[in-house]
Formats: sequence, structure tokens, C-alpha cells
Amino acid sequence: MTIPVLSYLMLDIPLYLVRLSPDLTTKARRTRRRFQNRLVKNLRDALLGLGGQHHVRNKWDRIYVQADHPGAAQRIAGVFGVGSVSRVDARIPPDLEQIVAVGHDLYRERVGRHRTFAVRARRSGRHPFRSRDVCIQLGAALNPYGAVDLDAPEVTVSVEVREEEAFLFCGREEGVGGLPLGVEGKAVCLISGGFDSPVAAWLVLRRGVSLDYVFCNLAGDAYERMVASINKVLADRWSFGDRPRLHVVDFAAVVDDLRAKAEPRYWQVVLKRFMYRAAEAVALELKAEAIVTGEAIGQVSSQTLGNLRAIDAVATLPVFRPLLGFDKSWILERAKEVGTAAMSARVREYCAITPERPVTHSSPERVAAQEADLDLSLLHQAVVERRVLDLRALTPVDLVEPYLFVDQVPGGAVVLDCRPATQYHAWHYPGAELQVPDEVASRMKELSKERTYVLYCEYGVQTAHIVELMQRVGYEAYSFRGGATRLRDWAARQPASGEFGEMG
Repeated sequence: MTIPVLSYLMLDIPLYLVRLSPDLTTKARRTRRRFQNRLVKNLRDALLGLGGQHHVRNKWDRIYVQADHPGAAQRIAGVFGVGSVSRVDARIPPDLEQIVAVGHDLYRERVGRHRTFAVRARRSGRHPFRSRDVCIQLGAALNPYGAVDLDAPEVTVSVEVREEEAFLFCGREEGVGGLPLGVEGKAVCLISGGFDSPVAAWLVLRRGVSLDYVFCNLAGDAYERMVASINKVLADRWSFGDRPRLHVVDFAAVVDDLRAKAEPRYWQVVLKRFMYRAAEAVALELKAEAIVTGEAIGQVSSQTLGNLRAIDAVATLPVFRPLLGFDKSWILERAKEVGTAAMSARVREYCAITPERPVTHSSPERVAAQEADLDLSLLHQAVVERRVLDLRALTPVDLVEPYLFVDQVPGGAVVLDCRPATQYHAWHYPGAELQVPDEVASRMKELSKERTYVLYCEYGVQTAHIVELMQRVGYEAYSFRGGATRLRDWAARQPASGEFGEMG
């Protein structure tokens, strides 16, 4: 039998049918309404970032989104609270004859290419036909082009019939699920830039908790840049409907005091307690209700049960550790899904505070004794003077330029002179190594990531490009601001010391 091809409406702007995650559909009616309204807000924020036209329509069991950006389906699927999303191929009146004719016209070629198919129908409202009738009649219309396989079809043709309209679509993209971000209050997350803490943050975001991030910086601007870049992924890709911030707390003075006064084997545990205190101080300012960390039992010496108990004792807020029972391979796989794995792999491990034989089982009392002579005012001052970055407002330039330059040479740094040999022999910074700029970039892998590097050229511009490349792959490297002239002036003001050697 020949099926007549009826005219039907093809949408000028693509329409997407958004299904809610099971976490929403099982809520009580009032709670679900509140959660669903928040999901709509977050979807609008997600689509606004894509640009183009978009419109979100909120129904009880479905959300309909129109958006003309080609990446809309993927963006929608990445919003917490979304169960799945399908692009609608046709939107027509809820008439069985039209559904069959339009479905035949839309999907006969696709069924013919893939051979096995199934028709799934769902109906709500009052109509003179059942969902089963849609499956039987549309299936019969497509049967000449392929074989029905209800268990594992290569093509699934779906029809959703509502009171006043019907939607036809083929396939779906699974959503991230969870709860809409923002429905479960606010917490702060201790972030380090490694694999663990971003994954821990993502798991908590997925449960509807808004996060600000606290970064206790042990190593300088290049380290901060890597952590900020990782947090930028969490903010831009997963924090729709929110404005997360990164609180950068300079821990240099805290670490110096700790190393001078506490026993080396307790350094790591005491340091973690100071980080908890910093996170809690920020949380109390923000009226946040919990602290999130990336700790997993037994992963490092500070994460044994005894040491976790000793560290936990300083927190009055709940401490959430979503990775507690997971191993490293699982965490690495999740980091790839989150989108932070490649950047975390380049973050250098800052272990200068770690002694050779750290304590593996302590107690709150023994660690508190180690803190007796420490100056807590240094921590308070560091928290008060912290820098706060609006992560979603950061631009690519913001994540590069502020972190490239230094105005002094850090102690122990390797200094590379990237000027011509004639200028190097006329004057160079004491102990500086002569390097051809192109060779620094091409031979970068020969350099140890355990050292800090300061590069300079005539004006500091050429070395800034090299340093940017080095920082991208995990080196702590800087260009001296203003180049050789400024460096010479700075060096002349430094006290005479045997470490400078002789000037060329």
C-alpha cells in the first residue's frame, strides 16, 4: 500500500525535548516544582553562553527547548538535572493518520540503511487511539524497509503524543543526571589542581550543591594559573546558573612558620589542618554549609584513617569526601569525563613540605601539640588578604598575562638568558645560562619540572611567549618583566653574595 506523504511543519529553529533525571521525577510535587524551575533557569544560562536564539518552555513532565546553535543538544545534556535530550524531527497535530504518514516519510530511508528498527510511542491526554496503535501502524508502514527488532534495534523511532500536538524524533543523547545546581545550598571545595579535587567537586555539583573554591597556594603564580584554568573548566562547563569564585590564599608565610617550628614528620598533617581552617574561614564568610575535599582513604600518608581523624578535628563544618572509597584509576576516568584530566596531568606535584618519613597515624592531641608554637595570625592574615577570582568572568587573556612575569628572581631559580651571545658576554645575570630562544621551546622536555625558571631577553617580550608555552605543559617558568635592563637594575640593588659569582 502506498502511504500518502502529507505536508508537515519542519521547525525553523530546532526543537529539543528534554527529559528530567529520575532524581527530579521522584520528588514530592512542591519540591519537584522548585527543582524544575531551577533547572529551567540553569538551562537558560547554559544556552545564553552558546549565543544565538533560544527559548525554554517548562511543562510538568517535559521541558521543551528551541535553540539554533549546532551544539545545543550537547550543552543541554551537560546541565545537571537533565536525564536525556532528543532533537524533534517533526511537530504535528495529534492525529494518528498524520503521525503514520509523517513518520513513514521521515524515517523510511534511515530504516532502510540500518535494517532493524523499533517504534516506541508514549501518549498523554485524550485521543481516539492508543500508544499501541501508533506502534503497530507506524511499524507496519516502515516494515517494507527493514525488520522489526524490539530488543536491540539499530534505529528507534519515537513518538510522543500530547493533548494538542505530537512529536516525532529518532535517538536521544543521555544527560548528566543528578539535581539542578543550586537546589541544595552552598559549600566550599579545597582545590589543588590534581586529579582528585576537581572530580570531587564535580560529584558534589551533580548533587545540586553550589561551590566556591579555596586554593592554598604553596608555589607561586604559575601554579595558580594551572589551578585557575582547571577551575575555569568546572565553572564554564558544569556550573550553569551559578557564579563560582576561586579564593586564592597565599600559604608562603604559613609554610615557612610551620617548617621552622613543627617536627618534619608532622608537617603534612599540620598543613592539611591549616588548609581546613582556611576553607572554613571562607565558608563562614559565604554562609556555606560544608567543606568538600578530594581525599581518598590510603592514597597518601595524610589520608590514612588516623590522620584524617586528626585533620578533621579542626573543622566545625561537615567535611564531605565523595572520593573516599574510590581508587586512582576510577578517579582518572572520571577526570576525563569532567574535562580536567589533561590539565591536571601537567600540574607539578609540590612536595617540598613533605618529609621523607611522614607520620602515618596520628591523633588530634599529638597534632595539636605540634601546633602549639605556630602563629595562627599568619593564617588569618592570609585569608583576609586572599585574592578572589570570578571564574566565569575570566578571559583567556586573564589566564595568561598576569601569570607570566616576575619582578625579582626567586631563590634557587634557574635563570636563562635568551639574548644574542654578544649581549650575554657584555652583561648577564650572575649564573645565567645562555640559551637560544628557539632551542628552549624545542628542548623543553630536557628541563626538570622540579626547578623554577626565570627567562629574560632584551625587553621581556620574546621570553613571555616561551614562558607561556612552558607553563601550559606544567613548568614553573616566568619572564622577567621589562627584560635585561630591568633585571640589571634589580640585580644591582641586591646585597653582595657569593652566590652571584662574577658578572660577564
